[in-house]
Amino acid sequence: MKFPNIWRIFASFRTEEEERQQSRKAFFNLVGFLATCVVFSFVAQKKIKA
Repeated sequence: MKFPNIWRIFASFRTEEEERQQSRKAFFNLVGFLATCVVFSFVAQKKIKA
């Protein structure tokens, strides 16, 4: 059984501008998450070495 692409279903209910905003928000959330992981990793390494 093949399911339709969920992203396409939700995108069809939004305008181009809303879709762009969603994309940017998701991208910056990802970048923020990755940056937080890097910071925590450096902090953990410094505590282990100290």
